[in-house]
Amino acid sequence: MTITFISNYINHHQIPFSNACYRLLGEDYHFIQCEPMEQERLAMGWDRSGEGLPYVCHLYKEEKRCRELIMDSDVLLAGWSGHEELVQERLNQGKLTIRVSERLYREGQWKAVSPKGLIHKYREHTRYRKSPAYLLCAGAYVPSDFHIIHAYPGKMFKWGYFPETRYYEKEEFQNLKAREGRVDILWAGRFIPLKHPEFMIRLAKDLKGRNFHLHMVGSGQMEGELQNLAKESGLKDVITFYGFKTPEEVRSIMERCHIFIFTSNHLEGWGAVLNEAMNSGCAVVANVEAGAVPYLIRHMENGMAYPNGSYENMKKSVCYLLEHSQDREQMGQKAYETITGLWNADHAAKELLRMIEGMRAGQVMPAREGPLSVAPVIRPGKMYEEVLKKGAVAIGRKQMAGADQRDYTGL
Repeated sequence: MTITFISNYINHHQIPFSNACYRLLGEDYHFIQCEPMEQERLAMGWDRSGEGLPYVCHLYKEEKRCRELIMDSDVLLAGWSGHEELVQERLNQGKLTIRVSERLYREGQWKAVSPKGLIHKYREHTRYRKSPAYLLCAGAYVPSDFHIIHAYPGKMFKWGYFPETRYYEKEEFQNLKAREGRVDILWAGRFIPLKHPEFMIRLAKDLKGRNFHLHMVGSGQMEGELQNLAKESGLKDVITFYGFKTPEEVRSIMERCHIFIFTSNHLEGWGAVLNEAMNSGCAVVANVEAGAVPYLIRHMENGMAYPNGSYENMKKSVCYLLEHSQDREQMGQKAYETITGLWNADHAAKELLRMIEGMRAGQVMPAREGPLSVAPVIRPGKMYEEVLKKGAVAIGRKQMAGADQRDYTGL
């Protein structure tokens, strides 16, 4: 069986999954890169070495070979490539094609009323609803967006990004983070409005007097403003600004930190930094609006989700973790198990190949949970409620264990 994945370029969020496919398929797996990595990503510490991997082909260097792979492979995985015409050609011939997509309407589903937009979506997606075309949803809000345009009915499955997964021996994992003394809190990403790094300066001010240190990894348009604000607020001793770091350096900092805060809003399609923080054993506090959160977080079991980008709810969750070290450690442990046991590249690759075998035989058998399980259609406004339902069992266990009565649903 030959599988080809077409996307804009290969990067450290995609390499582990492609490596896993290559281990399973050998020379029958290919990744088509459609453009060189942009300078902005390189400035952030992203590495272009993946372009030299044995399964990577470059559309802009070897167009004929890439076109043949797109048309002749048994399966095409089609991410965003900027070359929709190549995917359309394959779909028009009725060949098995699996889309990999983030949200259609990040800025709001009201945009679906545009007649011009609906025509465009019909041509790319809806008209193939009865074809051998499927959708891997890279984010919990994706199914609802595609449901609006009546595309991929009964053919949408959970998916995501799968950065490097690290595995630790039990003693090694237990020794990653200091068990006594200050609590280290991490925020990592680009300093841009959709990611709300300004919340961290406000949080540091509100936590003043507690034994903590805030680590800010990244850079961007808001960096100077935030550094000045931190200095003016007398927070120099409790905040470290690192600037951009390589993915390996970021992971090293994550491994030392107890709490990871993920404040990205609804414009964040997935957020692979969440996978990495959970894999590093951090107790996560995450905005439910980001695409990865409803798929990865079981509230109060392997992390804490908060609604609507609310600063106050985020602060409340952080304070809870500062005050309850045992829960903090347990959530970090469960977060690690979520990634190593389910949401990782090796598991995703094996499930995908199993699913494809079924598709080719005319019998689709979704996974029970995690990647390739059925992606439910949930309206964005109902997502936090659904996340709380997933965490209800964990909350019940805590209350039955004799924890003092708290309103966990508000955390």
